[in-house]
Amino acid sequence: MTTLTASAKLTLSLRITGVRDDGYHLIDAEMVTLDLADTLEIEEGHGVAISGEGEIDPSENLITRALDLVGRSAKVTVAKHIPPGAGLGGGSADAAAILRWAGYTDTQGAAQLGADVSFCLVGGRARVQGIGELVQPMEFVPRTLTLLIPPFGCSTPAVYRRWDEMGGPEGSNGNDLEPAALDVEPRLDQYRRALEEATGQTARLAGSGSTWFVEGAYPGDGRIVVGTVPA
Repeated sequence: MTTLTASAKLTLSLRITGVRDDGYHLIDAEMVTLDLADTLEIEEGHGVAISGEGEIDPSENLITRALDLVGRSAKVTVAKHIPPGAGLGGGSADAAAILRWAGYTDTQGAAQLGADVSFCLVGGRARVQGIGELVQPMEFVPRTLTLLIPPFGCSTPAVYRRWDEMGGPEGSNGNDLEPAALDVEPRLDQYRRALEEATGQTARLAGSGSTWFVEGAYPGDGRIVVGTVPA
């Protein structure tokens, strides 16, 4: 049996620089790897299971698609620690862990699985452009951050769609998707205010949401303190 670590990612800033003819948005973002991670156990066999939750539909998870991409077969058991739907790249991190295990390093190919898979494959700190497939490593800067993760997720396609409908607003806090996410999911605002009131800092939205974060360590009340890690 082989044990893999699949680390979450956090989008510190995100600008939308254009829209391709096929509808995909072009971004210019800074992403970092966190010490919050899923654990994958790989052994001979077939199938993917979430620890404590039983089997999941292989057609709907990125792990199966990653195995198909590298032409490998395995039984994979995932102990989930990265909350789903929070914008922290849990599924992408799991897929990237499989690609690394298989010795696959092509970020262009990884982007076939999802926009965040390429960064998760590289890890550390990087400038991410294109639709996510262009990953330029940056000097690692250790950071401590506090996350507040609402008990609901945000649909990335819905947030991007609303951004288009709103005329492509520029976010005032380093994230162009923040206005659209708040419009799609108004409940986000109460969690932003709660984090700001608890920390005295300006909260920023992670990508399309739903996670809010601030710099520094402010434990308590459902908040998660994390650190950045190098590639």
